[in-house]
Amino acid sequence: MKMLLLALRTLRREWHLPELRTLAASLVLAVVALGVVATLSTRIERGMLASAAELIGGDIGVSSPQTVPETFITEARQRGLKITQTASFPSVAFAHQQTQLLDVQATDPHYPLRGTLELGDAHGRSYNGHAPAAGEVYLDHRALVALNLKVGQALQLGGRDLVITAELLRQPDGGELFALAPRALMNLVDAEKAGLLGTGSRARHRLLLAGEPAAVQGWRDWAQSTALPQGAELITPEQTQERMRTSFDRAGAFLRLTALLSALLAGIAIALSAQRYARRKVSEVALLRALGTSRRRVLGLLLGTLGALALPAATLGLLLALGLAQLAWLFASQLFGSLPTVLPLAPSFGAAAMGIAVLVGFALPPLARLAEVSPVAVFRQSVTRRVRRFDLLYLIPVLVALGLIWSQSSSLQLAGILAASLLGVAVIAALLAALLLWLARSIAPGAHPALRLGLAALARRRTLSLIQATALSLGLCALLLLAIVAPALLQGWRQELPANTPNWFALNLQDDQRVGFERDLAHIGGDQLNMLPLAVGKLTAINGQPIDRLQFADERAKDWADRQLRLSWTDALPPSNQVIAGQWQGAHPAQAEVSIDTMWRDMFALKVGDTLSFNVGEGSIDAKVGSVRKVDWSSFRVNFFLLLDPAHAGDLPHTWLASFHLARGHATQLAQLSRDYSNLSLVDVDSLLDRVREIVDRVGNAVRWILGFSLLAGALVLAAALAASAAERRHEAALLRTLGARRNQLRVAAACEFALLGLVAGLTAALGAAGAGLWLGHAVFHINGFVPPLWPLVFAALGAAFVVMLLGLAGTRKVTRTSPMRLLREG
Repeated sequence: MKMLLLALRTLRREWHLPELRTLAASLVLAVVALGVVATLSTRIERGMLASAAELIGGDIGVSSPQTVPETFITEARQRGLKITQTASFPSVAFAHQQTQLLDVQATDPHYPLRGTLELGDAHGRSYNGHAPAAGEVYLDHRALVALNLKVGQALQLGGRDLVITAELLRQPDGGELFALAPRALMNLVDAEKAGLLGTGSRARHRLLLAGEPAAVQGWRDWAQSTALPQGAELITPEQTQERMRTSFDRAGAFLRLTALLSALLAGIAIALSAQRYARRKVSEVALLRALGTSRRRVLGLLLGTLGALALPAATLGLLLALGLAQLAWLFASQLFGSLPTVLPLAPSFGAAAMGIAVLVGFALPPLARLAEVSPVAVFRQSVTRRVRRFDLLYLIPVLVALGLIWSQSSSLQLAGILAASLLGVAVIAALLAALLLWLARSIAPGAHPALRLGLAALARRRTLSLIQATALSLGLCALLLLAIVAPALLQGWRQELPANTPNWFALNLQDDQRVGFERDLAHIGGDQLNMLPLAVGKLTAINGQPIDRLQFADERAKDWADRQLRLSWTDALPPSNQVIAGQWQGAHPAQAEVSIDTMWRDMFALKVGDTLSFNVGEGSIDAKVGSVRKVDWSSFRVNFFLLLDPAHAGDLPHTWLASFHLARGHATQLAQLSRDYSNLSLVDVDSLLDRVREIVDRVGNAVRWILGFSLLAGALVLAAALAASAAERRHEAALLRTLGARRNQLRVAAACEFALLGLVAGLTAALGAAGAGLWLGHAVFHINGFVPPLWPLVFAALGAAFVVMLLGLAGTRKVTRTSPMRLLREG
């Protein structure tokens, strides 16, 4: 108890010290940054799940080729879940002596349970509505144009006359992001009366549910333990997310990267402040030791003071994190429109514990060394000896930093890249600083007097100069990663989906239609046309062994072996493909060759040189695996798992698959194109592109918002690093002024000293940020051709040197304006 009271008195007496305040501020900022970022990440993750739920129209559901059994509905009602039933099927609509195949969805009055049904009235005004009533139907713009209809007119669908009461603008669609035909929404009762859902129909029935998360999870567990009807499957938000897995993975990686760098910046500031505080306490500890205080008691007092500082600071950080997390919710709710209103407390409490761990890990080594200060140091500080057995304590901040990187990144690859990059920055900064100190000793004798003073100061405080240069380099590297490299990564992500990204696919194009289709598409404004042949076949053998006799470790292999496969061929490697094993076969290999995707390699345990046998129509082909490709499936180009060579596959029965871009507003021309080529199936992927672009924009906004915390942490690092040698510099300035040095000389000397430190730190940080950005862009975010913006990094490095010089001069202004006698008395 006495030790605690003594620690509290010590903290109150020393609270005016800038290093203690920096320690407290760094801890508060670490907790706030980690807490708010973790909460924001949790909210955004929930928001993305909520967006996926809006996309399917409910929290969970069942899709089945038959009517969903009543037991599933009864179980949902018993758990208090909301229920809606839908059915989707193709059907032909008639109007004005014209016909059009429609993708029809029939719904009950409760649709949708999640998300909004966006409709347009006869005057073009949009509004949020509900499912159509009996006798009504909604058509999308393509359907209205194709049938030459307007809102308020009638059509015949399934033998029933229905009135078009609204234009269908946007709807939750069971996770189906692709539209194979113009869409229509009708009443479920009308569809049943028209016989569109009877025996033999091609309808797909869906039961969608929504409610409290616990009730939804309980029903999900029950459904997974119950035998689903034949051909039925669960509809979950995770399945919808899987369709955009690359986008969600990148979003999570960006958020984790910003949180991690903010926390590491705060840790560096804590380490620097603790080092300075420990140096200030040497005389006091020596006096306590001279008065007979034991090492254990001294260490207990130091740790007690640290704990008395840590608990209030962590509590304040926790409260601020919770408050700002609520603001983060308001921010995130604007991004996602619908988010859970319950504030998650776990991220903030976890951040408080992590912040204390950062404080202890980074501050313990210099404070623990104080317990070994000799009592003789009361009279002569030069006798303070270095206790080598405490050197191992400096592994603690390294381990804490690695643990922080691992816990926040949730990715071994991201953690390894950041750890290796920051370690490289620290090593290079230390080496450059050592080279600078060697040059300082070499050129100082013949330099300008003011420059000689600055160089001499650097060389005299060798250890402190190395620490300052390394800390500034690490802090600036983290800031450059956040301020320059992260936005460049986001921009690279955006550029993967430019405005002219292919947003339509055309299926079943015949050989004799290719030239005409290309001409007509160009006439209506289509571009970015890409065509590849498409053959449907089946895998029959691997290396001569029938496929049904082989056993595979991968559970997916049997399903793929049983299904029909889509094959293609081309003489040139497609743009979004990269050969990672073997060689691309080209146009005329000596024997039939096939290039496989990495998934096929892993699924069937294949290697270059194996032979695959396929049946295609009435023919067959045996092809040697000539290469393995890594395919960018997020490119929205026509891609295939299996690519044959054209010389041996060209005679196989096939159609053509095309992708192209067509700007919005060409529904009339597209409808005419569909009539001219009646065998074509046009697939619209604009909805999927819009979702991916929304994710990029949301992550960009979140990263910019988080950057504010990182800038505060970076300011603390700069302040702590520049203050690390303040006491020594103040004492030296007093001596120099006593010996006749002028204020201008001291200012120029300080400017030279800090400019050199800033230049070393800035250039090292720019080099480290460029290397880490290049590594992250290719290995984590998989952005092809990404190159960090070099010139902004160079200018940022020079600007950092200038800012460090200005801050250093601001810190020495008080020294130059105070009388030497007072400085000597204070020092």
